This record gives sequence, C-alpha cells and structure tokens, in this order.
Amino acid sequence: MQTSDFSSLYNHHEREVFATVQKLAPQFPQIDNNDLLVDVACVALNRLPPRYIRHAVDFSFYLTEPERLEIDSAINESVRYAFHFVQARRALNAAT
Repeated sequence: MQTSDFSSLYNHHEREVFATVQKLAPQFPQIDNNDLLVDVACVALNRLPPRYIRHAVDFSFYLTEPERLEIDSAINESVRYAFHFVQARRALNAAT
C-alpha cells in the first residue's frame, strides 16, 4: 500500500486569520500573551468554514472579487469576535 503525502494540504483561512490576529492585536492590549493570541486564532477559525487547498494561487484564481471581499469580511468579523470572546473569558476567570 502506498503512503500519501498530505503535507501540502492546508486550510486557506489559517494564514489569513493569523495575519489578522497579528494586525488587530494592538487594539486589544488585554490579550497580552502568545497563548491568548493562539486562543483568539482558534476561536476565529472555528467560526469559519474550512477551505482546504494545496496552492493559494489556485484558490485565489477561482474566486470572484465579491467572493474575495466576502471571505475577507468574514475573517475580520470572526477575528474581532474571537478577541472579544477571549477577552471576556479572561475577565470572567479573573473575577472568580
């Protein structure tokens, strides 16, 4: 039986979410360590439908401009939600 190499397969949203988390992090100074930023990325990714691809160029080629804008908006919204969610959970845990 032949073993397949799946290392080139990834969720397109991962890179975009990671970049958006980094970009928005200064707006959320309460999220002040790497573990919390990773939690933000996890929450955001779980709110988005997975889009598994092998090559980003192929994925982008088949998107229309409205689809691209819709995906960017969904990523931004999910990341903002995730920051607020993690921030609220942290505050709740601190209060107990």
